[in-house]
Amino acid sequence: MNRPVGRAPFCSRLSATALHAMPCTLWFVVAACGGGSAPPQTTQVAVDNRPRLPGDAGVDDRSRCEFRGRIDREVVETAGPGALQPNVRRVYQMVGSGDTLHKVIMCREIDTNLDGIKDIFRTYNEKGESLHEEADTNYDGRIDTWISFSGGRIVKEELDTDFDGNPDVSKFYTGGQLSRIQRDTNHDGRPDRWEFYTAGKLERIGVDLDGDGHVDRWDHDEQARALAEEQAAAAERNAKAAGAADAGIGAAPADAGTDAGRPKRRH
Repeated sequence: MNRPVGRAPFCSRLSATALHAMPCTLWFVVAACGGGSAPPQTTQVAVDNRPRLPGDAGVDDRSRCEFRGRIDREVVETAGPGALQPNVRRVYQMVGSGDTLHKVIMCREIDTNLDGIKDIFRTYNEKGESLHEEADTNYDGRIDTWISFSGGRIVKEELDTDFDGNPDVSKFYTGGQLSRIQRDTNHDGRPDRWEFYTAGKLERIGVDLDGDGHVDRWDHDEQARALAEEQAAAAERNAKAAGAADAGIGAAPADAGTDAGRPKRRH
């Protein structure tokens, strides 16, 4: 078939990347170049498999997942509850070979307050088990929560409750269950309060009264436990309320499906 003069040189300059990035209004040009009809319609408008780059849609979402320039990575964008645009990014990688070749998730990040910036970042191993998570829970642009996993189960959680960039609460888990908490109540960089848990229930509290890093008083009675729990809960509520007030937001949607093992946030 004879091709109209002048059409082939223009079409040959349209690379696959250029076609993928063109706005919908230019798809008629693709059709004129032999690219077929307009993109197929889909009812799942919230899913976007296109790798999103800094500056895409005019916003750098501060992605921390490694996928740019990686031909072995696949990126899937979805919209979580309450989101009109994709706010959850999952990065997959093909692992294994031959009959064992399969796709596993390597990274997931979420924009929980829908401001265009990713504020939760989690990595996974080649088994698809959670490895590490970092989060900016008060949306000030700085990480204030660090979570470590082993075998896909949470083993340690560090919190920066006064949002100065340094963790002042460390929670330790055994078998996925809370076993110990260390608190730096005077924010001098050293723990001065230790809480020990059995079957998830507070059993005893050690307090360093003189700042030498050693327990000076042990509290075992029910009244002390109740008081400690109430103080800890009040401190966490106040910190989160202050962070929400500074950011001017309310509760944020969570990513369902890949948060197994991560303790729920208290509001």
